[in-house]
Amino acid sequence: MDRTEPADVQRWVRGWRVLVLDAGMLVYPAVTVPGVLQHSTGHAAIAGCVLVAVFAGCYILAARAAARRAARRFWLLLGVSAVLFVATLPFAHAETFFLAIVVVSLAVPRLPRHSGALVVVAAMAALVVPWVVWGTAGWTQAVALVFTVLVVYAFAEAVRANAALLEARAEVARLASEAERTRIARDLHDLLGHSLTAITVKSTLARRLVDADTTRAGEEMTAVETLARQALTDVRAAVSGYREVTLAGELARGRELLRACGVAADLPTATDVVGPAHQELFGWVVREGLTNVARHARATRCTVTVTESTVEVVDDGVGGSADEGSGLAGLRERVRAAGGRFGAGPVLPRGWRLRVTL
Repeated sequence: MDRTEPADVQRWVRGWRVLVLDAGMLVYPAVTVPGVLQHSTGHAAIAGCVLVAVFAGCYILAARAAARRAARRFWLLLGVSAVLFVATLPFAHAETFFLAIVVVSLAVPRLPRHSGALVVVAAMAALVVPWVVWGTAGWTQAVALVFTVLVVYAFAEAVRANAALLEARAEVARLASEAERTRIARDLHDLLGHSLTAITVKSTLARRLVDADTTRAGEEMTAVETLARQALTDVRAAVSGYREVTLAGELARGRELLRACGVAADLPTATDVVGPAHQELFGWVVREGLTNVARHARATRCTVTVTESTVEVVDDGVGGSADEGSGLAGLRERVRAAGGRFGAGPVLPRGWRLRVTL
C-alpha cells in the first residue's frame, strides 16, 4: 500500500474540507441579520442581532465539540442554539428559519434513525409557521434547509466511510504483519529443521569415520559445509520472502539425507507428473516428511510416492506420537491454504505415513 494513501484519507476525515463546511454554515446566521433589520427597529433590532451573534458563537462551539467527540457538550450547545432560534423568531420572522437550517444540519448526521422525520418537520415548520403568524410562506428557507441537510448528511457519511476505511486498512496492515511473522517462523522451522538435521547426521557420521576412513570423513564434512551454506541461503530467502522450494530439489536433498542416516530410500527420480502449481507444496511435504524420518523414525526404509495430485511419505520406523509438532502444524496450514487434504499417522504393523492430496 502506498504510504500516501492513509494521509489522503486522513485529509478527508479531518482536513480543510471539514473546516470549510463548518465555516460555510455561518452564512445562514449572516443572512438572518438582514431579516432582523427588516422586521425590527431600535432596541429590538439590536436584541435580534445579539441573539444571532450568540447563536453563531454557540454553533462554532458545537462544531468544535463535535470534532472533539465531546457528545455531552455538543448536545448542550445544540439545545442552546435551538432555544436561541426560537427566541429570534419575533425579530427576524421567516428569515429566522435560516438558523433552523444550522440546527437541523448539526442534528441529522447524529440522529440517522430520525433524520428523515426531522427534516420533514423542520421544512414544514419553515413553510407553515411564517404563513400562519406573519402571512408569508418560507419557501426559500424550506428549500435551503432540505438541500443543505442533504449535502451535510452526504459529507458526514463520506467522513464516516473514510474513517472506517482507515480502521480497515490499519487492521489489514496488522493482519498482514502477523501473517508475515507466522510465515517466516514456519519457513524457518521447516528450513532449519531439515538442514540442521542433515548437518547433525553427517557430522556424527564424519566423527565415526575419522579413524576408519579419513577420506570418507572429509567428504562428509565437505557436505556439512555445503549444507550450512545452503541453510544460510535458505534463511535469507525465507526472511526476504523469495524462498524457492522445488520437489526435485527436496527429493535430491532427501536422498542424500536418508543415505547418511543409513535408511534405504525409495524415491521417485522424475517429478514431471506433478504440475508446476503443486511443485513447491509437494516439495515442502517431502522436506518435512523426510526430516521427521531422519530425526524421529529410527527407520530402515522410506518410500516417497508422487502422483499428479498426491504425495505420500511412508517409513517402517517406530511411528510418532499423537501430538502434532510445529512442523506438521505448519505443513497442515500450507495444505489447507492450497485447498488440499492432509493426513499423518501410524501404519500397521509399524511405521508412519504422511499423505497430502490436492
